[in-house]
Amino acid sequence: MTAPSRYIPSTAAPPGARWVRSSYSTGANNCVETTRTVSGSLAVRDSKNPAGGTLVFTAQAWTSFTAAVKTGEITDC
Repeated sequence: MTAPSRYIPSTAAPPGARWVRSSYSTGANNCVETTRTVSGSLAVRDSKNPAGGTLVFTAQAWTSFTAAVKTGEITDC
């Protein structure tokens, strides 16, 4: 079984998706937006380029990713 692609077009988000901008966004417009997919995954996109594509994370993968950023394990974000 192959893993699904983690980079999908923004059009793959649920129709009528309500994209939410990060509360950490600044006035410089360097923001991410998120929405839940039908399967419960989290879709993330760049607010400056909403048609540019979407990264999709399972809940577990998103939790691991954000924990790694918070602890400094990932610094090039």
